[in-house]
Amino acid sequence: MALNMVVMAAGKGTRMKSALPKVLHKLAGKPLLQHVLDTMAPLDCAARIVITGHGAEQVEARAQAQALRFVRQMPQLGTGHAVQQAVPALDAGAPTTLILNGDTPLVRRETAEALVAASAGSKLALLTVVLDDPSGYGRILRDAAGQVLGIKEHKDASEAERQIREGYTGMMAAPTALLTRWLGQLKNDNAQGEYYLTDIVAMAVAEGVEVVATQAGSETEVLGVNDPVQLADLERRFQRQQAETLMRAGVRLMDPARFDLRGTLEAGAEVEIDVGCVFEGRVMLGEGVRIGAHCVIKDAVIQAGAVIHPFTHIDGEAAGVEVGEGALIGPFARLRPGAKLGREVHIGNFVEVKNSSLAAGAKANHLAYLGDATVGERVNYGAGSITANYDGANKHRTVIEADVHIGSNCVLVAPVTIGAGSTIGGGSTIAKDVPAGELWVARARQTKIPGWTRPVKLKK
Repeated sequence: MALNMVVMAAGKGTRMKSALPKVLHKLAGKPLLQHVLDTMAPLDCAARIVITGHGAEQVEARAQAQALRFVRQMPQLGTGHAVQQAVPALDAGAPTTLILNGDTPLVRRETAEALVAASAGSKLALLTVVLDDPSGYGRILRDAAGQVLGIKEHKDASEAERQIREGYTGMMAAPTALLTRWLGQLKNDNAQGEYYLTDIVAMAVAEGVEVVATQAGSETEVLGVNDPVQLADLERRFQRQQAETLMRAGVRLMDPARFDLRGTLEAGAEVEIDVGCVFEGRVMLGEGVRIGAHCVIKDAVIQAGAVIHPFTHIDGEAAGVEVGEGALIGPFARLRPGAKLGREVHIGNFVEVKNSSLAAGAKANHLAYLGDATVGERVNYGAGSITANYDGANKHRTVIEADVHIGSNCVLVAPVTIGAGSTIGGGSTIAKDVPAGELWVARARQTKIPGWTRPVKLKK
């Protein structure tokens, strides 16, 4: 049955020491809040509500989810006050309201579903976690039989209460009608002068409404972010989780502590990834692909058997990059959006390819640029050669047909076609089409300058 989902994202995050709203700081390349929204996207929600406050315009502009609604908490007077602002946006017909934190990015959908199931539209269900050091967490108070009696915020807790290891994560599921009524009864007579959402627990107990606690599967999934240290710690925890998932699927990571995934990575059998690599966007690695150390790969498909040598930068963006079977790329190569490389293509050190296709067996091994080019099979593209694809206003295409040999330090001024099997002599600037099978050279005659002597530095 559909439910209300409320995500609290109004806090300033003073300890982040940043003008950026806390929930927009990134974990694995994505804002904290967006992690929560993406994880919960499959839930059947009658209303999806985000409570904003500090930096509301920025947060609302960046948050993305289907049928998302925003309410603002101005000023920020506590968690209870925050949820009060969401009451007019709740769907009264949804029996349960789920409340989540926008700065707790790794909470699992299964955990949220278990919380909703525990509430069952009639109980107040709290998500708790048992920690060795629960400092900062509200403590779960229970009677001798283990029944939940209330939550005591850390700052208001006695020394004895602070010894309790079960902490409240800030997430709950409550009957919508009861939640609405309890929110209207909140008071701010506490150490902070704020309206605590946790005070509704005592109200539920007083009314005889059953309060149940569902424990999180792990500490990591309920950890929030309050400062850069916590963000960095959560980043490494998350990256370790992703690394272990890949390794269990058969990927060989040389060192999982030096691996970063900021998107999705699909990998076939026998894939090897060396240290210091960063994967962004959507990346697919075919069977037997080897990625050398310190590569950055974004939005790319790399087919089976390809080798990406160290320090290569592949950035597909919207157009993507495709690397064919058995291709050899790098070291220190750069593949930009629209690069499409066929089987056994070689792209060597300090070669840049953008919006260009290279057919099977083509090679550009050293210090070259191919932009807006169509390159045929078995082409050899010489060191220092470039396609001059931009006239200052428009881009133009260069076509290099099969079995062409381009000498070193050539400039191909687009639009131009180099016919199949032809050869361009080193140092040539070619601005006209070259017929198939011919040798063309376009450079000044070598000339001796009589009487020339090397300049001598003047003495002062």
